[in-house]
Amino acid sequence: MNVRQPFSRRRFVGGVAAAVGALSLRSDAELFAQGQTAQFTGGDAEYDAYVKLASNENNWGPPDSVMKAMNSAWKYANRYGYPDGNVNQVIAEHHGVKRENILLTAGSGEGLNVMATTYLKPGMKVIGVSPSYASVFQQAANVKADAIQLPLTKDYRQDIGQLVEVTNRHAREIGFVYMCNPNNPTGAVVTAKEIKQLLDGIPKDMPVLIDEAYHHYVDDPAYGTAIPYVLEGRPVVVARTFSKIAALAAMRIGYSVAPAQMIRDMRIYASNSVNVLAKWGAVASLKDPAAQADVKSKTISMRNNTTKVLESWGYATIPSQTNFFMVSLGDRMVQPVIEEFRKKGILVGRPFPPMLNHMRISVGTPEDMEKFIKAFKEIFPQKSAATAGRG
Repeated sequence: MNVRQPFSRRRFVGGVAAAVGALSLRSDAELFAQGQTAQFTGGDAEYDAYVKLASNENNWGPPDSVMKAMNSAWKYANRYGYPDGNVNQVIAEHHGVKRENILLTAGSGEGLNVMATTYLKPGMKVIGVSPSYASVFQQAANVKADAIQLPLTKDYRQDIGQLVEVTNRHAREIGFVYMCNPNNPTGAVVTAKEIKQLLDGIPKDMPVLIDEAYHHYVDDPAYGTAIPYVLEGRPVVVARTFSKIAALAAMRIGYSVAPAQMIRDMRIYASNSVNVLAKWGAVASLKDPAAQADVKSKTISMRNNTTKVLESWGYATIPSQTNFFMVSLGDRMVQPVIEEFRKKGILVGRPFPPMLNHMRISVGTPEDMEKFIKAFKEIFPQKSAATAGRG
């Protein structure tokens, strides 16, 4: 993969020891900081005035089909045993699995936490990469377990060979392997061939959690969902969400797909708290693939157009297969830049150690991205155009 600037290992907090020893244990405080989405405490009018490019949301909002379904479900708001659109069956049929292979969760985040609670005993470890989505690592700390976090490669990808080697070396200590694919915050994918390499290379009974929250935005033909491995009976859990492509982030609905016994084991720790509106909205989303395709097309177009402008302004971007991307700020650190954008009415992504000179930008509407580009050019001077190819 071509990128515009080589990755500097010096920027890894904790040093190259993580790359050599392949073991990086983060403090509870750091994990908590990475795993949180910034909460807004001002009034609704002030919140609505911001351009929101910080949390990888779908800025187009739910399609008409989803809104209609949720509005129709209000009549059940006062009920406990209400019709739910047969949501579990619809999800199961969508993936060609059985209802017993589905665990409905409050967003995919609950599924990640339930996985950690189920398969990590105190003193055990989850293994994954850094930076990545930190919820699993945070939950590991919550249950008095640890995390082995391997560094990304120079081109910001997950090193599958190293992941296999370290997993086998520490197999007795590891409760499960975690992979975000595409990865958050870099947007890079692990190919279908690499997923097979991972699953074939580690112990056959080793649970693997693959977070596919951004699956719907991928257009790389080398990518493939891991759900077929569930059908094979492998100990694979695939987490999905309606927060992104279906624009239901605040409704909190997602699900896990896994072998039936794993679902039974995890169900013990699930909250069973998904609300009626979210269930009907999710069903409508699955039944409206045209709306999902429309969001995907608009998002990819806006992502590519925006990164092209940034690169022509002289700032490297990491090729992304998601509804966000990362841009290099050169020698500037992202934390003070966040505040500069906020003063201009734009919310951008939080820092992602150790990539503290990279800023993650969610892809918004044309109006959103126009405002972002204007602000970016006001904050950053033009430099020579970046030269490496985009994905």
